Amino acid sequence: MAESQRALFFDEYEGPLEVRNIPIPEANDDELLVQLKYSGICHTDLHVWLGDMESMTTAPLVGGHEGAGEVIGVGAKVKDWKVGDKAGIKLFNNNCLFCEYCKNGHETSCEAKKGYGFKYPGTFEEFVVVRAVDAAKIPKDTDLAQAAPIMCAGVTVYRALKESSVEQGQIVVLTGAGGGLGSLGIQYAKAMGMRVLAIDSTDKKKLCEELGAEWFVDGFEEEKVVEKVKELTGGGAHGVVNLAVAMKPMEQSMEYVKANGTVVLVGLPKDAKMTFDATQFVFKALTLKGSLTGNRADVDSAMDFLARGAIKVPLEKVRLEDVGDVYKRMKDGKVNSRCVIDFSL
Repeated sequence: MAESQRALFFDEYEGPLEVRNIPIPEANDDELLVQLKYSGICHTDLHVWLGDMESMTTAPLVGGHEGAGEVIGVGAKVKDWKVGDKAGIKLFNNNCLFCEYCKNGHETSCEAKKGYGFKYPGTFEEFVVVRAVDAAKIPKDTDLAQAAPIMCAGVTVYRALKESSVEQGQIVVLTGAGGGLGSLGIQYAKAMGMRVLAIDSTDKKKLCEELGAEWFVDGFEEEKVVEKVKELTGGGAHGVVNLAVAMKPMEQSMEYVKANGTVVLVGLPKDAKMTFDATQFVFKALTLKGSLTGNRADVDSAMDFLARGAIKVPLEKVRLEDVGDVYKRMKDGKVNSRCVIDFSL
């Protein structure tokens, strides 16, 4: 095995992205050494590089938190893993396992957790060490390029849809539906038996409909989005998952969601402050939730949808050196699929 690997660094926020050769890490007794084949590029990675999450991150840094690869080293105390297994690297790891949050399946709220690509080197490198209990099992016949985005994007939208409390046959609205998260969200929602109304720009309409959206509203050109959603759905949606990185769609969703409905916030507009009619909120008995990502069980469930062929990730494979170009396209709203680093390129 080689002694060095390629990794993509930035030394300061919005600074140059530079591929460097660094040593390959060694796994401790409770860890795995994983050779990554692919890493997804998430919108959160862009936020980190821009410095939007400066209080939660440290530069210099190797970004990334959607890794998929093959186990090539197993720590002495590790059970249930072997060399050759397929493993996924997700956003949060190293939670304590013993606090109130961890014991109740909310390990993403554990104060001890570490985020790959935040203050801990992420998946924009060829080799990663991960605590064995934190690695995600990927079924052996699963395409690793497809599996990588499930580690964050897939499990994030899957969990958010669960949080929406929308039942089979009911209507869920997805804002930002034609983006990297939304393209998966439509498919998960359909596979979970929900009816989908997609909101995005007109250039995303065809994609949304092909993925299974029953209705589409242009959130940029339609002057009366709230009225249009109510018209198409016969009075409003039972739940909303806001994936758009903007405040206006979030505030609009509080108006077109039905009484007793749930609005879930996922997208992260910078310095956003949400306002809504408190009287309407109370009289409609609405629920407003934030949803970050899923737990271990959610990762397994989200992966199962992929393994069964219930969803397929719209992919664009890029080189490690192309991440900066992907970030620019993300900022311009020009990404219609999940961009995945292929380390063989």
